[in-house]
Amino acid sequence: MIDLQSKIAVITGSARGIGRAIAERMAALGAKVVISDLDQTECDRVATEIGRGAIGIACNVIDEQQVANLLDSTRERLGSVDIVVNNAGITRDTLIVRMDEKDWNLVLDINLKGAFLVTKAAARIMMKQRSGKIVNISSVVGLTGNVGQANYSASKAGLIGLTMTAAKELASRGVTVNAVAPGFIATEMTDAIPDAAKQAFMDKVAVKRAGTPDDIAAAVVFLASEQASYITGQVLAVDGGLTIS
Repeated sequence: MIDLQSKIAVITGSARGIGRAIAERMAALGAKVVISDLDQTECDRVATEIGRGAIGIACNVIDEQQVANLLDSTRERLGSVDIVVNNAGITRDTLIVRMDEKDWNLVLDINLKGAFLVTKAAARIMMKQRSGKIVNISSVVGLTGNVGQANYSASKAGLIGLTMTAAKELASRGVTVNAVAPGFIATEMTDAIPDAAKQAFMDKVAVKRAGTPDDIAAAVVFLASEQASYITGQVLAVDGGLTIS
């Protein structure tokens, strides 16, 4: 059985959706979790609802100083940083020929640069303590691409490259780095996808259902646990068979 007792976990973008599901599952398994999102009031509300010693620390992941504060404050208030989940992300979908440069930049900044900054700050702490687990939330479209998601697909493909490189750089210090690549998951983000596009996804899903945030949380918790101590630099697709169709 997975046991996260005494572990301190920071999850970005965790006020809702997949991030919140990860936080709830980790807290239930004994971890003290840090809810981190843009709004401090939201972070505090979710932390209170989760309970079990959860705290909220607001952070814009594209601001290096705020990222440093997130990790430093976590260590000061809770004692260490044992697990980091890079979950913060957005979409700005449209075809390449219609995509504004600002929407390209914004998605790459939050989804990829943000994960880089958090990983960099976390690595400095984890290398000193010679232990740590970093799990990045990528996407199956980072493996396959997707019409109308050039910016999102590029950011999630880049996150896979970041995962593999960080895994190689940090392994000798006892730090593992892995990625989870969700398929079609029912969240507020996917609610905005047009019905025709949703159906196109579902037609390719082998198990014939949308995934849930809990499906992703289960995979993340495994990779963040000691049961995955010999796994690093891997990308686990949690997609109901979407990428094998």
